[in-house]
Formats: sequence, C-alpha cells, structure tokens
Amino acid sequence: MRLFVAIDIDEAIRERLTRFLEGVRGFAPAQEVRWVRPESLHLTLKFIGEAGPERAEQIRRALGAIRARVIDFSFKGYGFFPSAKAPRVFWIGVQTGLNFSTLAGGVDAALAPFTSTRERAPYTPHLTLARAGSGRPQRGPGDAPSARFQKLQEKLAGLAEPDFGTMTAREFFLYESKLSPAGAEYRKIERFALS
Repeated sequence: MRLFVAIDIDEAIRERLTRFLEGVRGFAPAQEVRWVRPESLHLTLKFIGEAGPERAEQIRRALGAIRARVIDFSFKGYGFFPSAKAPRVFWIGVQTGLNFSTLAGGVDAALAPFTSTRERAPYTPHLTLARAGSGRPQRGPGDAPSARFQKLQEKLAGLAEPDFGTMTAREFFLYESKLSPAGAEYRKIERFALS
C-alpha cells in the first residue's frame, strides 16, 4: 500500500476551488500540465510510501498516539514551486496558526521510524492544483525558465487575489493512494480526532 497522512478540506471550499479551476484550466492546457481533480484535493501532512499490512498497523498506532488541537485554515492566494520563473507546481496558499505546526511536527516525529526522510524545513501548507514536468517542488540543478504556466500567470496577474474561505479541521486521516492511468485514487484508512 502507498500511504500518506492528510487533512480533508470542507465541501464548501472544494466547490469554490472547483469553480476556480474551471475558470483557469484552459490557460495551462492538459497536454502541458497535469491538473488535480477537485475531489482529490487535500492537505498532505506526510507522504509515507509503500507499507505492508504489519507496517501499516504500526503506523496507525503511531498516528493514534498524536495529541493535537483543532486547526483553523484560510485558503487564499496562489504561487508556483520552485519559483514563478521556473514553475513545476501551481498551488493555492493555506494560512494557519501554531496548532498546524504542532500537528505537522508530531506527524513527522511519530513517523520517523517508518520513513526514510525527516522534513528539513517547516512544512508550508498548500493545495497543489497542477503539476508540470517532474512535478518536483524543490529547486534542482538545471532549473530553467519555463513557459508552461505563462498564460495562467498572465491571467492571474489581472485578477484579485483568490479567497476560497476558511474552515476548522477537527480530524486528520491515514490515506492509501492507488495509482491508475486515470490518476491517483485515494481511500481513507483511518480517522484521527483533533481535540
């Protein structure tokens, strides 16, 4: 199983994002970028990778031991990773407070025995809407200016900063990701409450 940990987003925000995507998708055509399906949008806290049934059970127990408080989120703005001049990822900004950092740090620490990497920098929450090329968000050798998102960037520059609303997260999930030719499909394996 390919596993990851994420927070689901409210349906009202998902609907606003769906309308936004319908309005901007044509400015970066599907043959140049891969757009995320609105029903797949979530806030990833940690990608775990492949795990068998025994390891998945250990991961469930580790996540169940995390104690964190409910988290308020605001979804607005946008950007490009690794930079606007050499974009590979188009994202929507997510603003939050200290409770999110506590949860993200707790997840990273709890899963350290099960993953090969720890986060080097504090996690910046965002919703990925589209990927181009490798889709790798970090800077890499040979990053060069790219025109894949140029028309989209020009369109967005003429609009007011998008604001998709706020929500309060009261839970997070362990997900399974299944890859298929139509894109990844996600299944919730377990729910963990925030207090």
